Amino acid sequence: MFTGIIQHVSKGNFNGLKLIIENLWKNLRNSSQSISIGESIAVNGVCLTVVNVDENLYFDVGEETLKRTNLSKERYFNLERTLKIGDSLSGHYITGHIDGMITLISRKDLRNSVIMKFKKPREEWAIVEKGSVAINGVSLTIASVSDESFTVQVIPHSLENTNLKYLLPGSCVNYEIDVFARYVKGVLNAWKKEFYEILDKIS
Repeated sequence: MFTGIIQHVSKGNFNGLKLIIENLWKNLRNSSQSISIGESIAVNGVCLTVVNVDENLYFDVGEETLKRTNLSKERYFNLERTLKIGDSLSGHYITGHIDGMITLISRKDLRNSVIMKFKKPREEWAIVEKGSVAINGVSLTIASVSDESFTVQVIPHSLENTNLKYLLPGSCVNYEIDVFARYVKGVLNAWKKEFYEILDKIS
């Protein structure tokens, strides 16, 4: 589980076999920050397992993950380590199970923020004003919603400390809908199915 508060942005690339990410943690003085083989890390919002560590971090990436995400296309990656019991939850709960990719339609630079407009995902029911969404692993609040798109407002700190600053219109980003919205949808679907089954029996 993750929070969407990005800890590092690192260069990296997919070499056809593994995703290789520059290991920034090796330069930190606090040894407790070191990365271990088998640890889970969110890379652009995708929960991946570290399979090797040296001056870089190495991850295996399955074919399905490559199809659903931008990991094979990116050069700068948002990194976040897993949420630990007692840690502050400054963003929102993120599973690291990406729903797919959406396209940045436009960006508008304001005096103290950037408005980014994205194409709505297929899970339109999860995109609501003031709701949460993860974009490339970044926890963001949905500012507005229209029939075909939605916007988020990115403050300077979030822009500077994530790879969102590199996005241009046409860029593809990973997205994950709010896990609580998914649970509510599942419960409502189950209730709806049960309700119609009862109607069938009494009709």
